[in-house]
Amino acid sequence: MKIGHINYLNLLPFYQFLKKKGIKVRKSFPAEVNEWFEKRKIEAAFISSIKAKNKKCLNVGIAAKKEVRSVLVCKGNGEDLHSATSNVLAKVLNIKGRVVIGDKAFREKNCIDLANEWYKKYKLPFVFALFCVNKNYFKYKKLINSFTKQKQKIPYLMLKKEAKKIGITTKEAKEYLDKIIYYKLTWREKKALKKFWKKASKIKN
Repeated sequence: MKIGHINYLNLLPFYQFLKKKGIKVRKSFPAEVNEWFEKRKIEAAFISSIKAKNKKCLNVGIAAKKEVRSVLVCKGNGEDLHSATSNVLAKVLNIKGRVVIGDKAFREKNCIDLANEWYKKYKLPFVFALFCVNKNYFKYKKLINSFTKQKQKIPYLMLKKEAKKIGITTKEAKEYLDKIIYYKLTWREKKALKKFWKKASKIKN
């Protein structure tokens, strides 16, 4: 299997799941994983929602019902070069500032949470990435079904190590994974995706 992996806390449960199965991944940030997927250097990955339209994707993604804590707009200017979806989301919501995503966002203070702003406006969750496949669709479908079948338990020491690396407490990391981020997509998430894609198509770069 050739899987691209976004090396952020929000996919630690998936990484742990693959590790237990002995499946190796190619790690990077969202924008580069997107590029690998487009160039077919990998078979499958969670790719940015903005890039997932019309791709062959499963009903699994990186989603948040309200706040997400790791996708922010802070004081200043500029896009996050590691991002694709979040830069567009800020434009869709017409929120000016400095886009910050991923683990480094946990260290920011007094910022605007983009998922929360999306929810306040549309009363829908937001999907930041989708698990999409270039080849061997049914093999990956079986793998993903196994991943979502039961809650993935992160060993305490692994979670503590990741939290320390990011600069948050183990409790905060656990709360983020248990209560903020989820993966299974229903009609609500699909509705949100369609709305986002429609709004994004009207944004001029």
